Amino acid sequence: MRTVSLPHTWAYALRLPHDPRAARVARMTVRAALSGHGRHEVLDTVELLTSELVTNAYRHTTGPASLRLTALADGRLRVGVWDSHPRIPAPFGEPPWDSIRLAPPDAEQGRGLHLVQEYADSWGGWPIGDGGPLDRGAGKLLWFEVGGGKGEGTGTAVA
Repeated sequence: MRTVSLPHTWAYALRLPHDPRAARVARMTVRAALSGHGRHEVLDTVELLTSELVTNAYRHTTGPASLRLTALADGRLRVGVWDSHPRIPAPFGEPPWDSIRLAPPDAEQGRGLHLVQEYADSWGGWPIGDGGPLDRGAGKLLWFEVGGGKGEGTGTAVA
């Protein structure tokens, strides 16, 4: 009789209030989860990119955000951040992904999504809900993956 070993998959979800400390809480959670699962090789990248997405959710919305960290069976890690703003920013939307304007060297913001392009293996985003007056789930989900081969970003979801 052969033993079948299941792939080492897991997921963590975190609801974040609209609070300037949300990015710090997200970084600490990601660091604890990845350290606990021995994924030190991607820890700094995932922590940085997660912080950027959560910070953008805080800056561009007035409501809560959600974070989901998932280890996929093939060794990749997927991070998704939901927020209530419906606009999908470049590079997560439709091509061309390189349409993000470069921030001036003295700017204090505007580099985060360039970091996603540089360090994530893949990324994407999609709208959630139709945004109607009774739609409480409206907004968007932005995601990125690391731990696979460096590939082109894509504006569609990867199942």
